[in-house]
Amino acid sequence: MLRSILVMALVLTIVVAKKSPPNEKPAWAQKDIRYYSEADMERLLDQWEEDEDPLEPDELPEHLRPPVKIDPNLVGNDPDALLKLSKKGKTLMTFVKVSPKYNKDDVEKITKIWQSSLWNNHIQAERFMVDDNRAIFMYKDGSQAWDAKDFLIQQEDCVDVTIESQVFKGPASPFVQGDVEKVEL
Repeated sequence: MLRSILVMALVLTIVVAKKSPPNEKPAWAQKDIRYYSEADMERLLDQWEEDEDPLEPDELPEHLRPPVKIDPNLVGNDPDALLKLSKKGKTLMTFVKVSPKYNKDDVEKITKIWQSSLWNNHIQAERFMVDDNRAIFMYKDGSQAWDAKDFLIQQEDCVDVTIESQVFKGPASPFVQGDVEKVEL
């Protein structure tokens, strides 16, 4: 009996719940949602986000994040350290050129091994092949690109690594002139 009264009170509360009359809503809210314009959708989004807490800085999209504050005393005279700090938290891409003595499939395998090695060292890099002997390594945290560069230019099949228009030569660079491999006897 008590249960049925409670259920009846709950149903009555739901039915009687206050709903704003249609003439009190703004004109854009009276429309069927299928006929909403872009401006109506924008107003709806603004209304939706009105009472939301602001996002943490690390949850914001990259272009809305506050810039990293760099202390020049910590950097010293090292320009690479300054660049590394300035790219912290920003997406950065590097170009990696592999020795042209390999075919496209071999280059893909080599760069995949390099990518795995970087991941094993906690450097998160995505790899994209852009040419038969060239790949892009993309880092979500740009400061990791300099650590990856140090690893990549030590690999015997790496011709060069390009970061921010700076070219860093690898061990295979003396054997390559332009796109043609030198043959020495």
